[in-house]
Amino acid sequence: MSSSALPQLTSRQVKEVDALAQERFGISVEWLMEAAGWQVARFCSDASAVVCGVGNNAGDGLAAARHLHRWGKLAAVCCMDAGRLNGAAARELEALLRIGVHVSSELRLDGASTVVDAIFGTGLSRQPQGRFAEWIGAINSSRLRVIAVDVPSGLDADSGDAYAPCVEAHTTITLGLPKPGLLKGDGPRLSGEVWVADIGVPLEAYAAIGVAVPRALFAKGEVVRL
Repeated sequence: MSSSALPQLTSRQVKEVDALAQERFGISVEWLMEAAGWQVARFCSDASAVVCGVGNNAGDGLAAARHLHRWGKLAAVCCMDAGRLNGAAARELEALLRIGVHVSSELRLDGASTVVDAIFGTGLSRQPQGRFAEWIGAINSSRLRVIAVDVPSGLDADSGDAYAPCVEAHTTITLGLPKPGLLKGDGPRLSGEVWVADIGVPLEAYAAIGVAVPRALFAKGEVVRL
């Protein structure tokens, strides 16, 4: 589908839509996170290492990891600082731990053919530092297939500017609607194939912030390639 045929969501609008979905339409953040994880996991065709940061993007990755574990495709789960997770993301972590999956605080890519990048989501507005930068560099050096959750970590979701370092993805699963940064600036070069995945956000929530979404967007399938 042509990118011009779809509206886009800025980082601010993502937060507004998530809040509206829960508060006005009864669709919890946990439900959206679970749907996001399911969609991401379906793109992983082989042994996958899920690499998580500390926000809701990490929660999407942890949900994906639980499905991958059930399907026998989980090589490792790595979380930058699990103690900083809160809300829905913390509950995804708890669910993963309860089924006996080890979550490493160190980056582990051994045994994986695919890396799921769930380090940063749409809220990044500065250069990755410290271990975040180290993990992104290691992912890029691994020569493994990389699937980014929503946007490649290190890419500004609004401007398309790539901070240094930035994940170089083979595939990006953007959630609900495309983010502007995927389609301009450094976005097209770093995002790889971009797929828009339905995670159950009511069209009425988009309409409430003035974003008109074609009702037939996911009529033929729950993912659409840009």
